[in-house]
Amino acid sequence: MRFTSEQRFDDGVLEREFVLGEIPGILWTPAPASAAPAPLVLVGHPGGLPTMYPRLAARARHAAAEGFAAATIELPGSGDRPRSAAADQARADLRRAVRAGEPVADEVVDRLVLPLVDQAVPEWRAALDALLPLPGLGGPVGYSGGVISIGVRLAVVEPRISAALLFAGSYVPRAIVEEARQVTIPLQVLLQWDDEGNDRQVALDLFDAFGSAEKTLHANMGGHTGVPQFEGDDANRFFARHLR
Repeated sequence: MRFTSEQRFDDGVLEREFVLGEIPGILWTPAPASAAPAPLVLVGHPGGLPTMYPRLAARARHAAAEGFAAATIELPGSGDRPRSAAADQARADLRRAVRAGEPVADEVVDRLVLPLVDQAVPEWRAALDALLPLPGLGGPVGYSGGVISIGVRLAVVEPRISAALLFAGSYVPRAIVEEARQVTIPLQVLLQWDDEGNDRQVALDLFDAFGSAEKTLHANMGGHTGVPQFEGDDANRFFARHLR
């Protein structure tokens, strides 16, 4: 990992951009309040760090106000990372079906999502390997938002993640629904009831499949970008219960 820039905001939060191999990322750390290391929240997103930055920074700084560090990395095929011709074709096939009012075939969802999960999850784990030894950081670790299939796989394979806040709002392969039965960490799932890009029933089926003894569904009215601001406070309370 190599840090490439840094800036400190007026609330004391330090933002540092980094590269991990060829993968860009950002780390936000709170103003030191004690000698204890800050718990780390991995901040997921659907790809495109420059476009997503305002929302990611707002989420990270909101978490930092409660003493959490936060970090994110760019997704495969997004931002300045090399594009995948196969993913682009699958995305075009999905959009074509949606525009035509047709069901999106399982094989299209598989072609789009499963290769992304297979590549992104090891990259998130490598980021954890690099981040946790840094001064001022420590476990346990939470995962928040992003492509829900990535969050499911991480919750299954990464023992350092103690709790996850998942955003239901993307297409989910049936194989990922089956993997969800292996998830046992505490979960909080956000669902926008009128999300134009989300199959509500698939989201509910996925929530039902999770094997966690503690799982909570927050369903709010509105479309994909209409998540109420109070959910940010609820997220901090959720992670405060499980990362401290």
